[in-house]
Amino acid sequence: MQSLNRMALELVDEAIEFADELAIETRELAGGATVLDFGVETFGGYEAGLLLAEIQTGGLATVQTESGTVDGAPMPHVKLHTDHPALALLCSQKAGWELSVDGFEGLGSGPARALVAEEDVFRRTGYADACEFATLAVESDELPEQAVADHVADMTDSEPGSVFLPTFRTDSIVGSTVLAARAAEMAAFRLTELGYDPAALLTAHATAPVAPVADDYETAVGRTNDALAYGAQVHLTVEDEFDRFDELPSTARDEYGVPFEQIFDDADWEFYDVPTEVFAPAQVTVDVVGGPTHALGATDETLLAQSFGL
Repeated sequence: MQSLNRMALELVDEAIEFADELAIETRELAGGATVLDFGVETFGGYEAGLLLAEIQTGGLATVQTESGTVDGAPMPHVKLHTDHPALALLCSQKAGWELSVDGFEGLGSGPARALVAEEDVFRRTGYADACEFATLAVESDELPEQAVADHVADMTDSEPGSVFLPTFRTDSIVGSTVLAARAAEMAAFRLTELGYDPAALLTAHATAPVAPVADDYETAVGRTNDALAYGAQVHLTVEDEFDRFDELPSTARDEYGVPFEQIFDDADWEFYDVPTEVFAPAQVTVDVVGGPTHALGATDETLLAQSFGL
């Protein structure tokens, strides 16, 4: 398999070349790193969000929009498919890098994580990337400066001029789009946390509604998580049977039916105090090759309509 960061770089180059058409902006920091504003100070849009979702998966997923409804109201949905779930979703797309550098706070996802490869998921998959370029997508309400680029370069053993930092706000069109694209990753991560071998994940296909952009961070976090927990539909093709598939969907958790803004508020917005099992998609179908097909969970469009302000 080619380097995830090498494949992502082709998409980053596309974003730079078509920045005007995507309604994004790029700027080079003093040390040579490139920051791509995907919706912090710029408008961004669905096309920018789809491209960024592909960047986050290292180019190993196809990401598109499609028409759908929420409680009878027309609403765009994001559709993602990959034949490399372990690499695309767990080793790349997963938001597993917490950035806290000189007052800057953000959450990192994308193929640069595979250059560090210290998270447990890399031990499980046995994958680590080697590339002179590093691309880390950053979820933050401000654009990263030189100190952040230097930190990423140091952690990935890259030159600062080889670091690319596409950045987006949660409360933006791009934010709503890329977060809706995480439904399959959420299911894959939940399954491996239950003890399933990530190498036995063969394909992943998912759709989820794009949450309306909120006017504040807390509402945006609530809506984008509700879109997944109450509106996402995931299909996994797997190699082996497993006795814990029924724990995959959000319906399996005690907190089912509670909007995420309330869940986070009850935890005083300390994200690491929220149990990881609450982050699960609404519906999951698990197709065991040569075996049974498990249909699990249910969507809740009434709750979604309330969360989205419909």
